[in-house]
Amino acid sequence: MRIFLLRARWVYFLFYGAWAAFIPFLPLYYQSLGYKGGQIGLLTSLVPLITLVGAPVWGGLADATHHHRRVLLGAMLGAMAAAGVILGARSLGWLALGIGAYAFFNAPIVPLVDHSVLSMLGERRNEYGRIRLWGAVGWGLSGPLAGWLAGNYGASAPFGLYLLVMGLAWLMTAGLNVSPGVGSGNYWKDARLLLRERRWWFFLLVVFFAGVAGSTVNNYLFLYMAELNAQQTLMGLALAAATVSEVPALFFSSKLVKRLGARGVVLMALGAYIVRLLLYSVIQAPWQVLLVQLLHGLTFASLWAAGVAYAHELAPRGLGATAQGVFNATLMGLGAITGALTGGFLLERLGGAGMFRVVALAVLIGALIFLVADRRQRQNHPIG
Repeated sequence: MRIFLLRARWVYFLFYGAWAAFIPFLPLYYQSLGYKGGQIGLLTSLVPLITLVGAPVWGGLADATHHHRRVLLGAMLGAMAAAGVILGARSLGWLALGIGAYAFFNAPIVPLVDHSVLSMLGERRNEYGRIRLWGAVGWGLSGPLAGWLAGNYGASAPFGLYLLVMGLAWLMTAGLNVSPGVGSGNYWKDARLLLRERRWWFFLLVVFFAGVAGSTVNNYLFLYMAELNAQQTLMGLALAAATVSEVPALFFSSKLVKRLGARGVVLMALGAYIVRLLLYSVIQAPWQVLLVQLLHGLTFASLWAAGVAYAHELAPRGLGATAQGVFNATLMGLGAITGALTGGFLLERLGGAGMFRVVALAVLIGALIFLVADRRQRQNHPIG
């Protein structure tokens, strides 16, 4: 088990390090090819849209066939091949095809690794955060290097780093004992059990609102900072502060989950999101954003660690990868798309401060619905 967990740390470190050299630099690459705002927005929206479909489809395929390791390794190869298509594309059609293929193949990677780590941890699954934090470390180290490559060698230079680090991640994953899961032997029977679990739907509801909040921040914080006359250097520092805050949040998430339970940490993260959004709306000076960004660990990182654990807890045996895929699709797919669309609408009509306040209210409503409905369901149908 120790060797497995060591490899898992390296997989997270390398995969997120590769991701940091790719996703943040795609808009810059599109711009370097001469595409305008509307075209860039279209290409950017493809990733969460296809993740919404791809993550549960791949997770379901892995659970139904019990070939989790093959699916994971194949998806990683597909993501690297798609990155190659993106790098060589010059027309919008080929570029969109490459982005779509990348999003589809990339979608199941983290859910499948998460599922395997949680299955290996068993009753010690509250320790997941201490393993997953190496992904934040990989992102934090790779991002500045990728930025240096882009600044000195062009917008496509970070993609070479992506392919190199992703290749190392594939080699490390090839030696990972990916859990196949053991269910009833009837995938659709197990799936119906999950679909009939009301707590599952309440959980997805609250994950959706968290995805909306996170997407609003990710897509529009820099525009809001521009309203406050912030310099681009400060924007970079804001991104760094958010990344650094993930490490302690993930490190101590095991203690939080043990003390509050996964459900309790999810609610805590939602509360932190509400505070974070409201603080954005009342700051007077751009540098104050840096202080608010330190809440990123309590919002996204804690939510992710607890959400992964809660999805694993609710999933019937043999449906772990499917549950992780749906969780990922709801947070990073449906929630992200909704946040991007509604955030743009609110920003145009209410300004940045008004946008953050409305989204904070929506998250509060979602948290209250989850708290009341989930508690009632637990009283009527306790877990056996």
